[in-house]
Amino acid sequence: MGKLPACLLFCLGLAACGESWNTPYPAADAGREILYTAFTDRPKHLDPAQSYTEDEAAFTGQIYEPPLQYHYLRRPYQLIPATVEAVPHPRYLAADGSRLPDDAPDATIAESVYELTLQPGIRYQPHPAFALDAAGQPRFLGAEAAAGRQGIADFPATASRELTADDYIYQIKRLAHPRLHSPIYGMMADKIVGLRELGERLRAAAKAQPEEAWLDLDAYPLSGVERVDARTWRIRIRGKYPQFSYWLAMPFFAPVPREVDRFYAQPGMREKNLTLDWWPVGTGPYMLTENDPNRRMVLTRNPNFRGETYPCDGEAEDAGAGLLADCGKRMPFIEQAVFTREKEAIPYWNKFLQGYYDASGISSDSFDQAVRVNVGGDVALSDEMRDKGIRLLTSVRPSTFYMGFNLQDPVVGGLGEKAAKLRQAVSIAIDQEEFISIFQNGRGIAAQGPLPPGIFGYEAGEAGINRVVYDWIDGQARRKSAAVAKQLLAEAGYPNGRDAKTGEPLVLNLDTTGGGMGEKSRLDWLTRQFAKIDVQLVVRATDFNRFQDKLRRGAVQLYYLGWNADYPDPENFMFLLHGQEARLKGGENSSNYENPEYDSLFQQMKNMDNSPERLAIIRRMNDILRHDAPWVFGQHPKSYTLTHRWLKNRKPSDVGNNTLKYQRIDAIDRALARREWNAPVRWPLLVAFGVLLLAVVPAWIGYRRRERAAVRSAD
Repeated sequence: MGKLPACLLFCLGLAACGESWNTPYPAADAGREILYTAFTDRPKHLDPAQSYTEDEAAFTGQIYEPPLQYHYLRRPYQLIPATVEAVPHPRYLAADGSRLPDDAPDATIAESVYELTLQPGIRYQPHPAFALDAAGQPRFLGAEAAAGRQGIADFPATASRELTADDYIYQIKRLAHPRLHSPIYGMMADKIVGLRELGERLRAAAKAQPEEAWLDLDAYPLSGVERVDARTWRIRIRGKYPQFSYWLAMPFFAPVPREVDRFYAQPGMREKNLTLDWWPVGTGPYMLTENDPNRRMVLTRNPNFRGETYPCDGEAEDAGAGLLADCGKRMPFIEQAVFTREKEAIPYWNKFLQGYYDASGISSDSFDQAVRVNVGGDVALSDEMRDKGIRLLTSVRPSTFYMGFNLQDPVVGGLGEKAAKLRQAVSIAIDQEEFISIFQNGRGIAAQGPLPPGIFGYEAGEAGINRVVYDWIDGQARRKSAAVAKQLLAEAGYPNGRDAKTGEPLVLNLDTTGGGMGEKSRLDWLTRQFAKIDVQLVVRATDFNRFQDKLRRGAVQLYYLGWNADYPDPENFMFLLHGQEARLKGGENSSNYENPEYDSLFQQMKNMDNSPERLAIIRRMNDILRHDAPWVFGQHPKSYTLTHRWLKNRKPSDVGNNTLKYQRIDAIDRALARREWNAPVRWPLLVAFGVLLLAVVPAWIGYRRRERAAVRSAD
């Protein structure tokens, strides 16, 4: 065949390429139930003793199984069993060990005992740590176990075994391991009987060993945790601490088998990233089968997962949203989740629009393309998104961001009426609604107190407004005017922003770090808010470590901070203003606020069950805080997520992390949409082909004529 026909055939072949010629995924995966998503920050820790961030929870929540979990659909959030038979109800003991009734006064309770019993037949994912040789000994245990191997897949055999109570006990001991630096060790050492003493013994043992030597935690007893039998264990907690049940739904209390810990502690393993931080081992619905955190991470269905059934009840609107269609069906539905690292927002967004990612957040650059905000502040999808069948999921995060006053400061501090009015005036002047609109595209709601929506004690509407800052007019909260703030400031001793005695202008100092509120445009806006009431704001920028040191020493006047819920209970927010938690005492109360009535009410409220009585106490606590104004209550941020129509059963959950098992993919619908949205544009190729023909064919004809003429002359 001549060169020109070959070229023409090649061009025609390109023009006839299949519809998926530009897809980033293998064609063979088109019909599989694979979730495609992205991550921006590589997870630092996947070890359950250390992991504590959202980007890590996207993986650990699917792999590990703590004893408890949150019901996927019910709100407010409700704890339900995960691996155990029932949510434990604590037994209360007096100092002499005698049993106390459930309604015993808190002061009489010396210990709370939580007894947990596992469901039978739960098994771990396949892993080489469980593989045994003919003699029943670990097959891959020895000085050369890591030799010639770069990943878990390089071990030629895997096995599994049943989950036991010992695995949970072992993990609790790991919280005290001196080389792991668990972020909750200090807190849990105050709660779990004997954990602090265990930590001290382990520190001494670690010092007596080489740095990389393995500490066999089975050799170190923990007095506050008792093995009852192979499936049952007890945990003893000092005093009464009902919030401990929430901790039992976190990966910190997920099981870690001793043999897995021993396997990864062998020589040469850490150098090859063969660690629990890199290759987690769990009983959950998924296991990590590919880990290249600079490029791609893959979760694959655990073949040993026992299976659960999809819930059949939830909130009133869940049925209409299609969230109950899979009631009673066996989970998980998705066979694999592929996480691709995207460092830039625009490529991430474009791939979502092409259907190559199944869900996406909304960056500031893409906000106007994705949603429309009407005059009333309501948010709706743009026409382009609706036409594609994209859905918008919103939720208010269980977080509170605030500006704090240091109550020990001689200018803004103190519980006197004048100081309170100064803080109230600032609270009115800073227009949170404007901030949310300008800097967050409306993605947030102004806070009326420390509690965000979804937490017991939060009240929406007129019942929940901060009446120091807002009036209720025409069915909505309206911020009081700057004139009201100026009047309060005058009553505080600063008419027109000047000290009534000295005539000096009122100057307030805000300590902040770079980024976030340190951004120039935001600080310029904030300076203008203070100027509305004739107060001068001085911003003192510093680095994070210096900022934290100033908070610890009480060397600030104003500061910005935020708090994300560890668990969905009002105690987890209200404690931030408890007097015993003052920063100057080593706690989290950065305002060093101490109000005897508030502190007394907090002690009553913190251990109560949710009830009308608890709500009444919280209401009074909120009234005290609104009057004293130790914080300028800022905002509760909103999460916006876009999902394609083929991603089913997606519901925002801000405290439960094990959500992948509930979701489902309609792979056929996705494949059809991708083909429609990414059809190759062939006309430029055809035009180029035509131009090529016009340019080359005459030359080709002339060439062939000359060849034939030459042949005839030779004859």
